[in-house]
Formats: sequence, C-alpha cells, structure tokens
Amino acid sequence: MFSSASHAGNSNVRRGVAGGWTRSLLPFTSPTAKSTKHIRKSRKRTVLRDFIFANFFIIGLVASIVFFLLVVYLYGIPKPISSQLRIGNSRTVRARKPVYRKTYSAGISSANHSNLSLGTAAVDLTTKGLYDKIEFKDVDGGPWKQGWRVTYKGNEWDSEKLKVVVVPHSHNDPGWKLTVEEYYDRQSRHILDTIVEALSKDERRKFIWEEMSYLERWWRDASDAKRESLINLLQNGQLEIVGGGWVMNDEANSHYFAIIEQMIEGNMWLNETMGVIPKNSWAIDPFGYSATMAYLLRRMGFENMLIQRTHYEIKKELALHKNLEYIWRQNWDAYETTDIFVHMMPFYSYDIPHTCGPEPAVCCQFDFARMYGFMYERCPWGQHPEETTQDNVKDRALKLLDQYKKKSTLYRTNTLLVPLGDDFRYISIDEAEAQFRNYQMLFDYINSNPELNTNAKFGTLEDYFRTVREESDRINYSRPGEIGSGQVPGFPSLSGDFFTYADRQQDYWSGYYVSRPFFKSVDRVLEHTLRATEMTMVFLLGFCQRAQCEKLPTSFTHKLTAARRNLALFQHHDGVTGTAKDHVVQDYGMRMHTSLQDLQIFMSKAIEVLLGIHHDKNDQNPSQFEPAQVRSKYNAQPVHQPVSANQGTVQSVVILNSLEQTRSEIVMFIVERPDVTILDSNWTCVKSQISPELQHDKNKIFTGRHRVFFKASVPAMGLQTYYIANGFVGCEKAKPAKLKISSTAKNLPCLAPYRCSKVEDDSVQIRNKHQALTFNAKFGLLQKVAQPEGGSQNVIDEELAMYTSPESGAYLFKPNGDATTITEADGEVVVSEGFLMQEVFSVPKTAWTKSPVSHSTRVYNCEGSVQELMIEKEYHVELTDGEFNDKELVVRYKTDIDNNRVFYSDLNGFQMSRRETYDKIPIQGNYYPMPSLAFMQEPKGTRFSVHTRQSLGVASPKNGWFEIMLDRRLLRDDGRGLGQGVTDNCPMNILFHITFESNVSSILSPVSQPSPVSPSLFSHRVGAHLNHPLHAFIAKKPQEISVQPPPRSFSPLTAPLPCDLHVVSLKVPRPLKYTQQNLEQPRSVLILQRRHWDSSYCRKGKSDCLRMDDENLNLLNMFQGLDVLNAKATSLNLLHDDTDMLGYDEQVSEVSQGRVVISPMELQAYKFDLRPVTS
Repeated sequence: MFSSASHAGNSNVRRGVAGGWTRSLLPFTSPTAKSTKHIRKSRKRTVLRDFIFANFFIIGLVASIVFFLLVVYLYGIPKPISSQLRIGNSRTVRARKPVYRKTYSAGISSANHSNLSLGTAAVDLTTKGLYDKIEFKDVDGGPWKQGWRVTYKGNEWDSEKLKVVVVPHSHNDPGWKLTVEEYYDRQSRHILDTIVEALSKDERRKFIWEEMSYLERWWRDASDAKRESLINLLQNGQLEIVGGGWVMNDEANSHYFAIIEQMIEGNMWLNETMGVIPKNSWAIDPFGYSATMAYLLRRMGFENMLIQRTHYEIKKELALHKNLEYIWRQNWDAYETTDIFVHMMPFYSYDIPHTCGPEPAVCCQFDFARMYGFMYERCPWGQHPEETTQDNVKDRALKLLDQYKKKSTLYRTNTLLVPLGDDFRYISIDEAEAQFRNYQMLFDYINSNPELNTNAKFGTLEDYFRTVREESDRINYSRPGEIGSGQVPGFPSLSGDFFTYADRQQDYWSGYYVSRPFFKSVDRVLEHTLRATEMTMVFLLGFCQRAQCEKLPTSFTHKLTAARRNLALFQHHDGVTGTAKDHVVQDYGMRMHTSLQDLQIFMSKAIEVLLGIHHDKNDQNPSQFEPAQVRSKYNAQPVHQPVSANQGTVQSVVILNSLEQTRSEIVMFIVERPDVTILDSNWTCVKSQISPELQHDKNKIFTGRHRVFFKASVPAMGLQTYYIANGFVGCEKAKPAKLKISSTAKNLPCLAPYRCSKVEDDSVQIRNKHQALTFNAKFGLLQKVAQPEGGSQNVIDEELAMYTSPESGAYLFKPNGDATTITEADGEVVVSEGFLMQEVFSVPKTAWTKSPVSHSTRVYNCEGSVQELMIEKEYHVELTDGEFNDKELVVRYKTDIDNNRVFYSDLNGFQMSRRETYDKIPIQGNYYPMPSLAFMQEPKGTRFSVHTRQSLGVASPKNGWFEIMLDRRLLRDDGRGLGQGVTDNCPMNILFHITFESNVSSILSPVSQPSPVSPSLFSHRVGAHLNHPLHAFIAKKPQEISVQPPPRSFSPLTAPLPCDLHVVSLKVPRPLKYTQQNLEQPRSVLILQRRHWDSSYCRKGKSDCLRMDDENLNLLNMFQGLDVLNAKATSLNLLHDDTDMLGYDEQVSEVSQGRVVISPMELQAYKFDLRPVTS
C-alpha cells in the first residue's frame, strides 16, 4: 500500500494511488464574521415577485443611482487614464461578506403551501451537462495520460506572480488492509510523533491532519510535553486540522444521519480537547462525491472543500476551461445559501507523482522518500529522486517549477496548491527531514530569483484558500455572462454530484455500492438503534429531578460514546464501502455488534423507567425485557425471540416508535404456539392473524413456529404495551391464514392449524382493497400490480439474474456480458392468505443444488397506514459457496413505465439526483448509489419507487427497467491495492418497499425538464417507516393471566409533529456532564429536517397524515410535561451558535421564543435544556 505509481506503471497499488461547545479560541480557526444572513420568507415569494415586476423600471433606476454613489464613495472620482492598467499587490484586501442573490431559473410554484416553493438553482455548470457534452473517448494525452500536453507562454505571471502552497499531508485510513488499532500501533502514532517533532524544528514547516479517530487515540497516549507541542503548532498555524470528522467518510453509501454523527463526534472532541473548529474540508480518497456532503459541510460552518476522486473525463473537461475550482450549489437552492468553494485536484491520484504537475515521471523525482534507504517503491518511470545540493539545486528547482507552472495553467488564479504526501507517509523523522530539507532548498532557490516570478512555501489548506480568496478579491476572474456566486467572486457555480467514479479506461467504481451488503445492512440497524437510544436518554434525563434516576443514563455514557464512535468509524471510505480486508471487516462488524447489544440492553432498561415500572435503575440491574430480535454473533442474521405463550399465561411486549408521528401498523411477533390472543394496554381484545414461519430451505420450508400479526398503535417518539396471551376468555384467538402451495414434493407439506390446498392455476394472486398482485405460479415471481380503485394496472415482471464478472472486485464492477436469468420452472411457492397480511413466498428452482435466493412478497390490510398502500418485498440471499464465485446477483423490475431510461436515486437519504443511462458509457458506469430510494416516472404521471433499508446499486439499462444489485462474490483482486477478492459473504435479508403512484396534477417530462424532483409525501413516509422500524421488547418471564397490570404507555410529545418535519436526531451530546453543566448551557440537541415533497402527488400522503408545517412549530410546547429552556439555533456540528455564518435563508433567531422556521429541504439544529414542568 505504500507504493504509488501512475496507472501507466504499477497497477497493484492503493486504489489507483500509485470542553463545552464554545467557539474556537485559536486564531487560525476562529469563526470569521464574513457572512451576513440572507433573510427570506418563502411564503411571500409570489407577492415579492409581483411587486418587482410591477415596479421594475423604478427599482432599476434607484439601484443604478445607489451603485454610482457607492462607487464614488469607495474609489473617489475617476482619474484620467495616464498609464497602462497594472494589477499588483498594492491594493488593500477588504473583508468578504457573502452576498445572497436570488438566482432560481424555474420551478417555484405559486401555490399557497410553502412546501411547494422549491426553486431550481441557476448555475454555470451541471454534472448532467458535463456528461451530455463529454464523449468519453479516453484519448491518450501523452505524459499526462488522461489530459493533454500542457504548455505555457511564460508571461502568465508577469503581473501577478505565481504563489505555490505546498501542503504536506499523510493519508491515514482508519482500517483498510489492517485494522484501525493495527494501523495506529504500527504507523499512525509514529506519524503523529514525527509531525510534532519535525514541525517544531522549523516554523516554516506546515502540515495538515484529517482523521480524529487516530488523533484522539494518540492524545490518550501522548505525554504532556507532546500534547503541549501539538497545541503550540495548532496555535501558530503550522498544523491545521482539516475536516476533523472521526473519519474521512464515504459519500455514496453513508446515510446523512451517520455523516452528521461522525462529523459531530470528531469536531466536538477536537473543540473540547484543543479549542479548534475546522473550516476547510479535505476529502482526497472517497470514491466519488455527493452534493449532500457539500450541503452538510456548509451548514456546519465550513467555508472550503477539496476533492480528488472524480471521473478522469470530468477532470479533463473542467481543466480545459479552468473550471476545476468552482462554487458548489445545491440544485434546489435558488438563493445561493448553500454555496461552498471547492478545489478539485486535476490528476489521477493524490500521491506525489500526480500532484506537482501533469507529468508523473518528473514529479516522482521530487518524492524524496523514494530515495534509497527508505521503505517506499522507487519511481516506476525509471527516473528517481536525488538529494538536492548546491550543485544541482538550480536544475532541480527549474524542473520542478516547470511542473508547477504547467499545473497552474489549469486554474484561473495564480495561486497553486501542491499536496505533498501519500498513504501513511512521514512515518519517521528521517523521512520527514528528507522531504522538508530538500523542498526548503528548492523553495529558497526559487524565491531568491525574482525573474522566476514565483513564491513557493510550505502551507496549510487554510493558507491556500485564504490566498486564493484574497487574489480573487483583487483580480476579477469572472467570465462574461457567468453566474458565479455572490460569496466568492471569479469562479463558476456548479450543481450535481460526481458518481460514478472512473479512474482509468472503463474501470468504474460501482462495485463498492454493493460489496459486503450484510455489513451495509448492520450499519443501518446500528443507526436507527442509536437514534432511538439517544431519544430515550433525553427523556430519562429530562424527566429526572434527582441524582438517583441519573444513574442509569450516566453509567451508560461510556458505552454510548463507544457506539457513536463505532458507527462513525464504519462510515470510513473503506468501511461501509465493503473495501477492506476480511479481518478488518470482521473488526468493524464486531465493533458494531457489541454496540448494538449494548444499546438494546440499555433501551430494555430505559423502557421500564419511562413506563413507570421502575423509577430507579442503574446499569448493573438486569432488565425485565429483552429485544425481540437478537444476533448471536457479528456476522449472523437477527433471530426473532419466540414468545412461549403457554396455556394460562400472558407475556407483555413493549413497542417503541422513534418517529415523530403516531404509527398504526401491522406488527409481527414469533410465537411457539398458534392459539394466542392479543390484548392492548387496557386489556382490550385486538384482532390478530397467525401464519407459519417460513425459511430458506426447499426441503423444509416450515420452521414449526408461527408469526402472529396484529395492528399496533404507538405514540410519536413513545412507547406502547401489548400482551400476547393464551387462554384468555372472551377474546377471539388469532385467525389462521389459508395456505396454497405449489411444490415438487410428493406429499403436500402442511402445518397445523392451517388449511392447505394446492395451487392449480398458472398464476396466483394476493390482494388488499388498494392493490392486487399477480404472480407466475411456476416461478413465484411478481408479474402485475393492479389498483382496483382507479382501474389501472402496471406490469412489473420481476426477474432474478446473475452477472459473470471475473474482472470485478471489491471496488470495480466489470461484468463479462449481460446478466442471465437464474430461475427455472417448478420452484417451491407458498401463498398465505389472511385478513391482515397476504404473502407469496418462493424458493425458486435454479441450476444450483441450493438456490442462492428466496423471496417473499407481502401486502397488508391496515386502515389509515402507509403500509396498506405499498408492497413489501424481502429477499433472502446466500452467495456463501464457491459455486457462486465471480457472480453478481441482481433483481430486475421490467415495468411498462416509459421512463426513457431516466430515473432518480437518492444521495445519502437526503435528496434525489437525476440519473440517465448513456450508451457511450458501459453498464458499470450507468450504475449509481441507492442508499435508500430510487424511482422512475413517465410523462403521464405514473411513478414507480423502490425503497431500501440498506445501500445498494441501481441502474435502468432498458426503458422501464430497474436493475438492483443484491450481492456479489468475487474471487480476484481488482488491482486497486486491496490484494484480495470478496468471498466472506453472509446469509442476509434485503427488504424493499415498492410503490406505484399516480399523480393528481400534470407534471413536466423528466427527460425534458431536469429540474429537482422530490419524493411524494407518501413516499417520504414509506421510507421513514422502513428505515426507522418499530423497536420491540418482550418480557423475559410470562405472567399469570389472572392478574391485569395497569395500562402502560409513554407519550412524550404534546402532539405529533407535522408530516413534513423529521426529527433527524434528539440527543444529549455529553450525558456525563449533564449534572455538572450550568443551566445556562443547553444540554440537549434537536436536529430537524423539513422534507420537500412532490406536490403533483396526493398532499396528505394517502394516509393518516393530519398536519403539515403550514404553521411554524413551537419548540417550547413540543414536549408533554417538559419545559424547553434556553433554546438557540446552532450549526449541524453543534459548534457555531452564530447562525449568520451558516448561510440559512430563513430567520432562525426567533427560536428563543420557541418559533421554528425551516425551509423545505433544510436541516436545522437547536440546543436547549429540558426540565420537568413545575406545577
């Protein structure tokens, strides 16, 4: 992993690389007062627009006069031109104040409801426009293989000298080929020691560091002297913390909840320990980039970001027009409030051969750690670095400067960034000295020769961005007609994302969207379990008024911190991506498994307190409850704990709803006996259904246990108790489903007490009052979905297929031809028909002895719930044997929707991105991340959506098709440094919620109108129910049925929140400090998102949604029995209480009076304190 080379050289290299929430005390990271908030009331846009149109001439005249007077005031009366225009350094640089301008081009509706008013950003560049323009020919560019032969005239720096900022860095993966602990012990701790020692010798030396997971570990081990030295380096600007997250997170698979968590964890630790708040992001190694990350960073107070791994053709196109530095704007942002400045690195890699200039054979000669005596690979081009001396310094400096000048021509300004580092570099003081010593000699020569018009020095990322911004303030680099940004002048604006990444030829990195899908699934389970646990912690501490009841939450603090950090660690770009070695994946998995167990045990104790069963509880007391689902080990599927349901007993179950709306839906528990009765908290009968439990085994489909279904209603963010009884007189027992079976077995398998019959027809149906699903009985595959109410019918034509891919690996998807169908006629099919749930279960016949997949399709009858309007699809996948080597399993839904191969997939669960299948790109390049949702639609309005509970990859290879990859098993390494294939597959379940929707108003064609598109309100709710499932707990011991317990429930909200408001997080960031903090310092945090939803679909979400955020939420009245005190808005990383610097276009200052105003799409964080209401 230490070697780095051009892809023209060595290919088997690193992924193509050859205390409190106070503001920072340190000068270089102190939040600047550079921004002024653009205040906007979205509900008044239409009135404002009409006023402007009516008075356009008068407004223009007044603006012209004001502008003229302002120019005279600032610059005085113009003097006669007496000399040539000369741009130099003499002019004073003024402090920048961001200017927010309304720049939308289309799409703002005039409807009254404010959620409809989502604009379309006006920008200079879109990634769709770039894709349309680029031919993807992969033309050989010579020394810069993916570019062209770069030249310069020589006079480009006459009026503005070249300013070279060389930024030393070391990329430290928190897990890849070694575990995070192995890397720390063998490399990262030595690197941090080296940085402190080497920088302390010479104040001209600089360095940047990104990953807090390693810095926190080093800080624990470091001596007081080393700690003091590090702080001094931070204070004098020699060392900069960039990003400052726990890890450098992946941007394709990670959910925005987890991204925020990992950034909070790193940024808060950094600020509490060292008083530093980062403002520049450094993301050199994620495999593609999401617009969501740019948004989150902006709302965390970041000003600039750097990225590297984008498609090589995109880099070339941007470089040709000097657009590698731009303002990244969200495509729905009509007001420039999300603008953030971006530097894209131009070349193949972030290693030294690919960062000094366009010719890696030359640049490699200036990687002085490749000299003899060091552990790194020599230069694969044959020309090696040599020690700089007085004899050779001129030739060497001019050779290096030539590369700097060539690279400079790719950018607009004469300020040049040159990273100097690679994976796990600067591991010894000798190595560091070799780099610093040689480069300082080269800099000294360059700087001492004025005719070179260059100043070169070591710098931090902040040094670079500050210099670029100062230069762009002095010199106008804007192009005629360029929209740019009111915040940073001189650069184009861009919207879109950078997927799917290709580093060379047709090597597209779409395989990692699916690699290790089992652990991608565990990641999401840990997310929603952590979120629910954080909520219970808030309520436990909020309602607590004495030290006794604080024991449980405070004693759990260290495990809660570990859970946050284990989730954060897995967001690393080799974690959730599935691109680490087997033993590293095991380490990630065991960490998540341990935390899941800890969180579930804590919640099982917390519910006793919240339900009033026990008022005082601590971490040592055992709980009466246990989670309904448990995992035996880190790589095992969760198993349902069965309820024994013996005669004459009753067993209580508690259901936790972490969503902000009341939920009424069908729930399922496993019971060992079928003759059960369900009672609610008031001991009232609840109708229920019993169905057999099924399994992935064609020889024994029935497990012998049963599933009991009943409708549960659980308060918003609250708890509800139900009882599973046996022998309760006066209540109807659970009603058995009717079974229809298609089997090749001689004797029809059946299980008491069910009535079984044989499937006689070629097709079978299941239905509820809203939809009827038709299946092919021979294959068990879904064919059609009809909506009886509207009389419409849609083809879905489900297919299971396999790619054969001997060249694919953990990163790359490189199939050999098209996928082929794997199902054959005469598989095992069980149809279950009940009054609450109907299901078709299939173990298909395949060419293999044991099918690699089985699947269930379910519909529910649940009045007033989103559940009855969607189709539940569950796939059980087992690519666990060698016979599936080099196979990639996909499911296809071949619908009759005329989507023209245009579809939408989500970015990090936060927003949708338009996708289009291009013939000029192979199938692997037309695959995109699908963290939670993909949908397609047609001009007549039908929309087909697939929601997923875990990140996968999706494509639309033909008109009307969705192709979603489920799992992949690959024998070989794909040449990106991992050194192995992916063969540690685990049996797993993948859950989809599928919907067909018809619009209620006309919409523009998605092909001709590529403006931002959002899910419907109904779709948002389906996704929320899938990704935030109910948490269930079962009493460990049954009780006698003769004793009726008191009603037990917990309802913490005064009312459910509006349906377009989502509680992203409700937490106490530092529970251990809860009692120590002054009441003036808020101790709880609430992060809200206001969802934007597509108004062309049913407004109320086809469900029990009663409220929208037409009127503002009052935070002070949100909780029942709790007063909200000291409320204030803050940044998403909880560190900036001056929200003016975050770019919000709404007034947030009124939150102290409780008024919460959030624009559609926005996330907003609030700090506050909770105290029990005093009577």
